[in-house]
Amino acid sequence: MKDSAQMTSDSKFTESWLPIRQILNGMIQLDNGYYVTGVKIYPKNIFIMDQQAQDAIIYNLRNFYNTIDYEFWLIIADRPVDINLYLAGLQKLYNNTTSNAIRKIIVQDINKANQFMSVEYNVVDTEYYIIFQEKRLELLQKKLHNLISGLATCGLQSSQTSNNDLRVILDNLLNGGESTYFGTVMS
Repeated sequence: MKDSAQMTSDSKFTESWLPIRQILNGMIQLDNGYYVTGVKIYPKNIFIMDQQAQDAIIYNLRNFYNTIDYEFWLIIADRPVDINLYLAGLQKLYNNTTSNAIRKIIVQDINKANQFMSVEYNVVDTEYYIIFQEKRLELLQKKLHNLISGLATCGLQSSQTSNNDLRVILDNLLNGGESTYFGTVMS
């Protein structure tokens, strides 16, 4: 009978050699007892603000980063955009509209959305995260609270990472940001 170390090294699945026990409650629990979690920072376009407001946000962010006294990772992850629900709404609106002028505008919107869905555009949402690891849950909660409130003082909204967020981050890290497309195999 093989031991678990031998089975792990013989496995063809990534999950077998990653030191991840589980992803639960917005945290990755590692085999060594540490938890990996963080905050998702909602994007804000500061370039549409006046110069003084831009400078204030950048100054506050610099001060905020200098208050973090533990190891953390800034991660930028791309998540594919699914606009099928939007397209379904447009199609429903088209079916319920009798005006030819409005129908023409809706068709243009549908065509533009389909164009964005094509592979050449590869439309993604860019998401921003601050990730850290901690062994003690009470310190983890304190760090999360400090990150969220610190970002709020900078004028940025954030929330604890969800299980889905962590899976997207892992997928991006393990796949080098490359998208995988599966097609039909013909023999």
